[in-house]
Amino acid sequence: MRIIKIIFWTLWRIWFYIVIAFFIVLLFPFLLISILREEWYGYFFVMARIWAKGILFAMGFQYKIEREHEIEQRKSYMIIANHTSMIDIMLMLAIERNPFVFVGKKELAAIPLFGFFYKRTCILVDRNNSKSRFAVYDRAQKRLNQGLSICIFPEGGVPDESVVLDEFKDGAFRLAIEHHIPIVPMTFADNKKRLSYTFLSGSPGLLRAMVHNSIETKGLSLDNKKELKDKARSIILNQLKKYNP
Repeated sequence: MRIIKIIFWTLWRIWFYIVIAFFIVLLFPFLLISILREEWYGYFFVMARIWAKGILFAMGFQYKIEREHEIEQRKSYMIIANHTSMIDIMLMLAIERNPFVFVGKKELAAIPLFGFFYKRTCILVDRNNSKSRFAVYDRAQKRLNQGLSICIFPEGGVPDESVVLDEFKDGAFRLAIEHHIPIVPMTFADNKKRLSYTFLSGSPGLLRAMVHNSIETKGLSLDNKKELKDKARSIILNQLKKYNP
């Protein structure tokens, strides 16, 4: 039985990367055209959502989204979520219809095909370089001025699988306060179980997610950063406990 599971998990992982590449190749002409001009990002975002939904479907994932809050069109937000899986990006794109830009680690730009578009459309940060971290603020401001939202996974990476929810980094909350934009926390319940970073694991099935009420930042200063960060983390942590008591 163990041998059968190992074979399934191995083929499952190989299939995942095949599917990612297949949909990039399929959509390549449209993706390429959409990144030629920065103001065409909205078209790229539509293609990215098709790519994400195609991957989720091909992997046998269904998603169930509960919403306490509907994100308004033509309004900028700071979108955050717990980070547990390689499919967090896909689920985030599938959930949110209004264009947003990911802030992510620069190492992902080295992934063939995916990295080509990733480094041209996302705000990349080198977490070991203070100059790179500060540059994020200027690039985020430019995107916000274009009416886009920003998406950050505030744990700063994928924590050890024994950790339910890691401590949050400051970046997302500093940006939200400085740019006076609401924070929308999201909770991903099943991504770790469905496709974690452990190679011999995963299976098709349901992906549950909750879009929580937004947290306003108007009137807050950087002195409120820790309070804001703790509040957002508590919302996600409490929801994770409800999903998996």
